[in-house]
Amino acid sequence: MSPDALGNQQFDPSMKVVIIGGGVMGAATASFLATSYGIRATVLERDASYARASSALSACAIRQQFSTEINIRISQQSLLFYRDIGRQLAVGDDRPGIGLVEPGYLFLATEAGVPVLTQNQALQTQCGAAVALLSPLELTARFPWLSTEQIALGSLGLSGVMSGEGWFDGYRALQAFRQHAIANGAHFLEAEAVDFDTHGGAVQSVITARGERVPADAVLIAAGAWSSPVASALGFALPVRARKRDVFSMQANAPLTGCPLVIDPSGYWFRPDGETGQFLCGAPPRGVDLDDAPLDHVDHGLFDDWLWPRLAERVPQFDALRVTGSWAGYYEYNTFDQNGLVGRLPGVSNAFVAAGFSGHGLQQAPAVGLGMAELMATGAYHTLDLAPLALERIAANKPLVERNII
Repeated sequence: MSPDALGNQQFDPSMKVVIIGGGVMGAATASFLATSYGIRATVLERDASYARASSALSACAIRQQFSTEINIRISQQSLLFYRDIGRQLAVGDDRPGIGLVEPGYLFLATEAGVPVLTQNQALQTQCGAAVALLSPLELTARFPWLSTEQIALGSLGLSGVMSGEGWFDGYRALQAFRQHAIANGAHFLEAEAVDFDTHGGAVQSVITARGERVPADAVLIAAGAWSSPVASALGFALPVRARKRDVFSMQANAPLTGCPLVIDPSGYWFRPDGETGQFLCGAPPRGVDLDDAPLDHVDHGLFDDWLWPRLAERVPQFDALRVTGSWAGYYEYNTFDQNGLVGRLPGVSNAFVAAGFSGHGLQQAPAVGLGMAELMATGAYHTLDLAPLALERIAANKPLVERNII
């Protein structure tokens, strides 16, 4: 690569890009590299079955209701892509679908939370997102099944050209990006990256657990919850940890008319899962939020002792329901500020990171994947400036504070 008159790098279609992590972020980047720049990346998948991947175990929602402009902009761009994914990622006559629906997010707040919702809504509106603030009476009129006990305000995302909120099938999104990347020349290899050959502050090759050396002109660390050990092999302490989250599937007596994804002030969430009275719900763990907690144990006490009583208080109809399934998955949790870490890895000229999204990686994958493809191929962002997510904010101790963390 060589600099142009603007100081950006001219891309070379023959450059060897290695992406560590075959989840949706890595697959999206590989897809954009291939279609935008003709670069055929090699993607190292730690586990090609995705049995423990966040992309396969997420509740898979997308929203505009963030408190930082960069997150709102990323979601807007990603939503436009997901709405058009059948055309964007078509392979021959195969037009993938992800079952995207947009009933909105409903954030509920007590009196203490009113200033935050009000300030957030002002920024969201400024960015073009349609978000309505609803009083308890307006909430009851719109959602008669909802108890507004101790609720002072609700914030509801509405659908529009630049706004919209809902959920989709994350595993199908992952496979759509993956198959599109492969069809355009990307190579997916089941291998675990454990080390690097470096020279002069640049990566020369990626070393796998089997001792293979994969040549690299540029490397992207997008290994989700397992990104930190990879970055440490390049001398960088990436503050990303695997934090377990339990999700419960429950059957109610009947569906709730017009139900969005609801976030209660006490920290739990629930949303419909189809139209037959089936719902998903979840909450942060009880007690200490441990790193690398085993995924084979779901804390059913979290539901029985903590979640169910609160669900029934908020929605009286939930007094009678039954759990029909459950699973656990990892948040790739950024302990520094719970926002994505995106951009060049400090101290290594040709290593990049896209990790630490703390629960909103799937919804941000189209915009971030495109941005990473642009940065690696040309040395700059073009479509959306992702600089606010740069890793340099860690050393500068300048967290990007996001108040709407779920």
